[in-house]
This record gives sequence, C-alpha cells and structure tokens, in this order.
Amino acid sequence: MVALKTLIFTILAPGTVVGIVPWLLLQWSGEAVMPSLSIWMVGLLPLLVGVVLYFWCAGAFTFIGKGTPAPFDASVFLTREGPYQWVRNPMYIAGFLMISGEAILFHSLLLVGYVLLIGVVVHLFVVLYEEPSLRRRFGESYEEPSLMAWQPCSCSCQTSSPPPTNFPTSIPVSNIVTRRAWQPP
Repeated sequence: MVALKTLIFTILAPGTVVGIVPWLLLQWSGEAVMPSLSIWMVGLLPLLVGVVLYFWCAGAFTFIGKGTPAPFDASVFLTREGPYQWVRNPMYIAGFLMISGEAILFHSLLLVGYVLLIGVVVHLFVVLYEEPSLRRRFGESYEEPSLMAWQPCSCSCQTSSPPPTNFPTSIPVSNIVTRRAWQPP
C-alpha cells in the first residue's frame, strides 16, 4: 500500500513540477522543439541521473522509512540509507537535476529561470517547514552534524558510533601504509 501511495505522489507532485510545468512552459514560450542529435544531448545526463536518484530516494522512503516522500504522509523512520547518507535532501537535488537537464536539452533559458525559482521555493520550504518539523519529530537523531541540507558529505564522516576510547589519536608516520584505518563496529 505504501508503494502505491509513493507512486501516486510521484505522478502528482514531482511529475507535475519536473514534467508537466516544464512542458507547458516550453509550449507557451515556443521553445518546445524536438531535440536533435547534437552537443545539447548532454542534457540527457543530468535528466537521467535525476530520474535514477529520485527513484532511489523514493525507494528508500518506501522500503526503509516505511512511508512516502509526501510531507503529509511522511516516513515512520528517519531515512539515513542510500543517498540520504551523503546529503539531507537528495530528492530535491534529483528534481533540480531533471529540470536542469530539460533546460539544456531544449536550450531553454525559461527553464533555467524556472529551476532557479523552484530552488528558492524549495529552500524556503526546507528551512521554514521541513527541517523544524523533522527536528520535532525525530529529535537528536535528526541533528547529524555531518549532514548539511544541500552540501554533500564524504562517506568518511558517516559513523554509526563514536570511536572507542582506546583508539589512538595519532598514528606514527611509519605505520600509515601498513595500518588500516579504524572501522566502526
């Protein structure tokens, strides 16, 4: 049932923002031309990366978080796997990638303006509603200092527990090549 609700939400919300609205803007502006084989086809790369990233995120919400991406039917558990281990809002980044790919593919400055407008609206939504709501709902577990709203984090800062107290604070230079780095248990 959760997977069906995620599919319906995907069609209605992101489908509208990254599919229907850009198509209507292109129709209205007269920029809706069939892309030809050219360097502009490079726009397919961010478009496809965005699609894959979105479905990866939606799957994480559905099967790990036990909920949907919709704010009104949010996941039961805080999702920290998949792309959420590197950045807090990969689903929004996926949407930005898709619209940016469409802008490149169709040579559309109007879609560039649209993605910038969507970026401002989404940022305000995240800062003013989503983050405070998630802080109230999940408490300290949401306050992971290594995860920023938009800035990716390297995997090395993602640990499930602090290092043990007997972990050496410094390793002699002669042992750097032969000694393995500490791995969380």
